[in-house]
Amino acid sequence: MYFRLRVKNFDFSSTMRQIINPQMQFGQIDISAIVFDPKSRDDIPKLLRGLQYIYTNLELRKRIFSLLEELRPEKKSGTGKADMKNGRPGMEQWTILVLGVLRLGLNIDYDRLHEMVNQHKNIRQMIGLDGWNDPTTYELQTIKDNIQLFTPELLDKINQEVVRAGHVLVKKKIKRTIWS
Repeated sequence: MYFRLRVKNFDFSSTMRQIINPQMQFGQIDISAIVFDPKSRDDIPKLLRGLQYIYTNLELRKRIFSLLEELRPEKKSGTGKADMKNGRPGMEQWTILVLGVLRLGLNIDYDRLHEMVNQHKNIRQMIGLDGWNDPTTYELQTIKDNIQLFTPELLDKINQEVVRAGHVLVKKKIKRTIWS
């Protein structure tokens, strides 16, 4: 018995590896609405607040996401980067950014990162999980294969964009206080 699938208005040119899934799931918390403990002195909430700022600042987010397009694995044949429009869906680049920043910012190994991404509530919310008992977990090898794409050089480029945005923010603040 054959079933025929009719596909209307489907965009086959969409990418297999997304920057971030634009469609929120039922029960998922928007990244801009994640609340962190303001009294926490731990470094994880500080890093996550910085990532939240990147996400909520549209201009900065566009610049960072253009840098994240570099996050593509090499082709098996070794002839360049994998095609974003073909193949299986990979880990979202936003997730790679969040986990890469945590790994390099905290100077932790993949085993600790594996434990944190599967158990830490705020980290799971930041990568779009934890909506109504989301059972999604990441295997250690999946984390290793994807986070190795996030290099210190890429983090440096992202840091430069964040510093640039910080300078703009400070200039706006100075102008407001001068004119007030």
